[in-house]
Amino acid sequence: MLVYGLVLGSILTLGAIGVSMLFGILRFAHFAHGDMMTFGAYIALSFVTGLGFPVFGALPFAIVVTVALAIAIDRLVYRRLRRTQPVILLISSFGIAMALRALIQMIWGPGNHALQKGIQIPYRVLGVAIKPDHITIVVGAAVLVVALHLFLHRTKLGKAMRAMADNPDLAAITGIDNERVIAWTWGIGASLAATAGVFLALDTHLNPMTGWHVLLMVFAATILGGIGKVYGAILGGLVIGVAVEMSTLMIEPAYKPAVAFAIMVAMLVARPQGLLGGRA
Repeated sequence: MLVYGLVLGSILTLGAIGVSMLFGILRFAHFAHGDMMTFGAYIALSFVTGLGFPVFGALPFAIVVTVALAIAIDRLVYRRLRRTQPVILLISSFGIAMALRALIQMIWGPGNHALQKGIQIPYRVLGVAIKPDHITIVVGAAVLVVALHLFLHRTKLGKAMRAMADNPDLAAITGIDNERVIAWTWGIGASLAATAGVFLALDTHLNPMTGWHVLLMVFAATILGGIGKVYGAILGGLVIGVAVEMSTLMIEPAYKPAVAFAIMVAMLVARPQGLLGGRA
């Protein structure tokens, strides 16, 4: 269960980082993020089944298409609503989520798909069976997290993103191009969402509701770590993933989302700013 928890936590971490970054820069909860995860996974599926690409050969194409979609949605929808109240953006993201889900169903159908077929021989580590895909998911998520850390702390654009997250008006006064920062935020968030969707499809299966089913856990991870805190999202994702999987030792697996919901509610009541002191 601990191994499964780390795998799920790695997937949730990638999704939660995107949600946290978008909230930190744009100040609204993006409820279409789960469906962007699904969309990225389906793009990868098209390259795998249609063109014979290996899964990780298809991942870069899934990232590029998902980033293009995210930036297009921002330009066509969210950009026009940025100066309205956040609840308007929130409701708009629900509409985008339903539209993406409908688009996925129209193109790929409502059924289940396997991103990778065949039987994997698990490794035995201290008597625990670990699938090669599980190692790939955890290592891949760790590499992306380290790369993001270096980007945010070692590059001029990364520092500009952190400055805008702290105070967008002051960042604009100092000469930071807010629109460029927003575009990069969407790009990074969509890249991580597409990767998380592919990893999730590798771990389970793929259908139009795949991303929607984990969205609650993604938001629970974001809130637990601290809204707007990238490192809080990493911590929250791992904690939620392990807690959800370990809970199956005591409750039915069907109730796993309820565990994430309970943790999220408890954190909102006891410490709404999260573990690392994000926005309340």
